[in-house]
Amino acid sequence: MRIVLGVGGGIAAYKAALLLRLFTEGGHEVTVVPTDAALRFVGAPTWEALSGRPVQTDVWSNITDVPHVRIGQEADLVVVAPTTSDLLAKAAHGLAGDLLTNVLLTARCPVVLAPAMHTEMWEHAATRANVATLRERGVTVVEPDSGRLTGADTGPGRLPEPEAIHAAAMAVVAGDAGGAAGTQPGDVRDLEGRRVLVSTGGTREPLDPVRYLGNRSSGKQGLALAEAAAVRGAQVTLVAANLALPVPEGITVVPVQTALELQAEISGRAGEHDVVVMVAAVADFRPAEYTESKIKKTHDPADPDAAPTIRLVRNPDILAGLVADRGAASAPVIVGFAAETGDATGSVLDLGRAKLARKGCDLLVVNEVGTDKTFGADETSVHVLSRGSDDVVDIGPASKSVVSHGIWDVVVGSALIR
Repeated sequence: MRIVLGVGGGIAAYKAALLLRLFTEGGHEVTVVPTDAALRFVGAPTWEALSGRPVQTDVWSNITDVPHVRIGQEADLVVVAPTTSDLLAKAAHGLAGDLLTNVLLTARCPVVLAPAMHTEMWEHAATRANVATLRERGVTVVEPDSGRLTGADTGPGRLPEPEAIHAAAMAVVAGDAGGAAGTQPGDVRDLEGRRVLVSTGGTREPLDPVRYLGNRSSGKQGLALAEAAAVRGAQVTLVAANLALPVPEGITVVPVQTALELQAEISGRAGEHDVVVMVAAVADFRPAEYTESKIKKTHDPADPDAAPTIRLVRNPDILAGLVADRGAASAPVIVGFAAETGDATGSVLDLGRAKLARKGCDLLVVNEVGTDKTFGADETSVHVLSRGSDDVVDIGPASKSVVSHGIWDVVVGSALIR
């Protein structure tokens, strides 16, 4: 496949080099078209070395080949990453002042734009209008991630990871953008006026003043779901268990540490919300006794391998308790998460279905986890199960931000919210 990779003039241009590698390793012929500003961040020799093809940046070189028309006409796919606010505006208004914007005007193939800019730029009314215009014309505009931006700023506007952009682009070519990249919300604020409660992170159960039982959860998925809900107009409260990630302004954060603390906050707030999403990785067990001082190793020469025995007790099932407390009331809608590894008793989906039946929540989001899967990663895949239905909605692989919007699409489309 002949791919044109446009590169805008932003600090995230370095990520486009990794995206280029993904395309070339997939056997595709890639022509890189950087803007003049992009070359201030990554030089032409880098693009030529990675693509194996010459880089052209203006309409005056090789003029006999009419590059400003030919490159777009011959492309099977055009991807621009990063797409700056300036490029979004030019594309939306049909401006063609350089080679890349000429390519965008002449291309008749799928076009995928991956924006990257500061939060204020991304949320500006002019940018939102430009994005809406482009999407109406059939252009795929990938929703940016939220996280660290240039300098000390954080928030929505971060370029998605190259793997997520690659997955979205391949899905568009395959005619299945929703299956791999999630449905983009655009300017839709379908959670306007709704109150959403999300738990995230991993609980820690203390053994002594310096040790605890914990898990590998980073809190990224729950944070992404909270951010996506806020973008779609919801009033969001995030109950965060040991979350070390920055949270955008406008989201109320309630910090907790243990499963019992999380249970108290969630159960006390659930009735005030329209949707409760339980993403946090809650410890199933906690130490039966807490030791006020540090547990010491013994130094008995007769028993050098001696170690204390730690007795555990079960933590409450917070999700099942929410369902039971709700009773026959229609609110809140309860969405559970099941992090599964699969075992001798069944596959990840088998265990997810059993958990849905056991918990009784409205929707259950199932994902496979492990030391190198999901926990801490920027990309994921999930399966959404619905109570009373055998249907499965598969979302991903894609960034956790994109997957989050896909999950909210299912929640809103389920007609559970009244």
